[in-house]
Amino acid sequence: MSELPLKKAKSTMKIGTHNGTFHCDEVFACHMLKLLPQYKDAEIVRTRDQALLDGCDIVVDVGGVFDPEKHRYDHHQRTFSESMNSLKLEKKWVTKLSSAGLVYLHFGQDVLKEIIAKKSLDCSQELIDKLYDKVYEFFVEEIDAIDNGIHQTDGKPRFATTTGLSSRVGNLNPRWNEDIGKDRAAFEMNRFTQAMRMVGEEFEDRIDYYATSWWPARTLVANAIQNRHNVDESGEIINLSEGGCPWKDHLFTMEEELNIKPTIKFVLYSDTNGKWRVQCVPEMLGSFNNRLSLMEEWKGIRDEKLSEISGIPGCVFVHANGFIGGNNTYEGVLEMSRQTLKARKD
Repeated sequence: MSELPLKKAKSTMKIGTHNGTFHCDEVFACHMLKLLPQYKDAEIVRTRDQALLDGCDIVVDVGGVFDPEKHRYDHHQRTFSESMNSLKLEKKWVTKLSSAGLVYLHFGQDVLKEIIAKKSLDCSQELIDKLYDKVYEFFVEEIDAIDNGIHQTDGKPRFATTTGLSSRVGNLNPRWNEDIGKDRAAFEMNRFTQAMRMVGEEFEDRIDYYATSWWPARTLVANAIQNRHNVDESGEIINLSEGGCPWKDHLFTMEEELNIKPTIKFVLYSDTNGKWRVQCVPEMLGSFNNRLSLMEEWKGIRDEKLSEISGIPGCVFVHANGFIGGNNTYEGVLEMSRQTLKARKD
């Protein structure tokens, strides 16, 4: 963690970044810094004038220098190739960092603590450590990659993605033919502030979700994994005590941590109507392919016809892709899972 700069009167603190067209990484970097007590009231100076940048307490995304001791966080120099992995060897991510990733790497834990404290939530170091990694992988890394021109896939994308956070920030820049009045700097600063507010709201909403919904679900998933052999002797089916909780990444993480073999294939839970669902575990997080899909002959079939074909009373549906099914009872979805497992082994 970086040492804080020498104390100044808050009103004199300055965060430097470049002027002109702004991107999500420096907008997000500035927002994170403004969440910290030492920079809360700092002035954002948008300039490429080196003399003005030299007078700033911290500079992001401009200046051609990466030096944490001097609080300079630019990533545009030809010699820069740092990633989370290269700067924190215990971290796995090798995506080249933008100014957002650099600020997050050095100040992220403090930023998370400020947000958690603001929401009056319990804040353990274990929670902060887990959130730090989770937020990088599922929020910050995308911003780093897009700003550095790193494609998400090696092949040609099947469709365009134009509604992501980086795109929405870009859309706030003045258009080439927009009437911005005589004071261009003031107009751009106003838009930059709008972008900071938008990014900040989405970032803090994500933290709130992870802290209040995602993290508590970990205990439910852990208990379900521990009790899996009480559900079925195969150990490949788990029953969540509360439906609707985010279970997938917890499941993958715990399987790896506990070296669970065979892997879990089905998750059972009740829905908001008191009926039951069986959901297939995907091959990997984000995949639309399942480790084991529900029976081929059940796909797209509903109600009595499905019960007749399967021989299982109370069936409600099986999705056409076979990734999820429903039954009126717990016993029903358990039997749907068991029959699928048996058919695979047979």
